[in-house]
Amino acid sequence: MSGVRRNEDEVRRMLETSRPQVPAGLPARAARRGARLLRRRRVVRRLWLVAAGAAVVAFTVWAVLVQPWQVPPAGTTPPLDGW
Repeated sequence: MSGVRRNEDEVRRMLETSRPQVPAGLPARAARRGARLLRRRRVVRRLWLVAAGAAVVAFTVWAVLVQPWQVPPAGTTPPLDGW
């Protein structure tokens, strides 16, 4: 238990000391940087959604035109013996 008490005392001492001064303009710079990062993430997300949508449309068009689920027609006709 002495280790817990020592940690509590150390935290109390840290909280009782004076806090360092924040440089002038730091909050404004941090807010601008955060806004820039949010805009960048939003743009990347939108580009990803547009690319995914284009891929879905391209696949759908290809599937409708090629119809890969149908069996291809036979290259030759069966022999006509026995007529």
